[in-house]
Amino acid sequence: MTADDSFGRLDDDDYPAYTMGRAAEMLGTTPAFLRALGEHRLITPLRSEGGHRRYSRYQLRIAARARELVDQGTPIEAACRIIILEDQLEEAQRINAEYRAAAESESRRTAG
Repeated sequence: MTADDSFGRLDDDDYPAYTMGRAAEMLGTTPAFLRALGEHRLITPLRSEGGHRRYSRYQLRIAARARELVDQGTPIEAACRIIILEDQLEEAQRINAEYRAAAESESRRTAG
């Protein structure tokens, strides 16, 4: 791997660049909170060669959303489920928009 390849990963939201300690520090939470998110299958950190958890920026954004809900009094199990459902809804809306656009394009093509 060249230095250019390594620097290119800095822009990759899915690159597991953060250790558990650093991720917890950035989120203002504890490593136990991050482990709980993993236990509830909200995020699954990758593991380093030594077996240590590593988190991506995308996972940190999800964890921050979970922390926000928990800080508002939502139990962690419910917060994880809410976030999973929000993600599923967003994906369904994206697919629906793609279908609508394809149908409109087809309608214009056959009408014209």
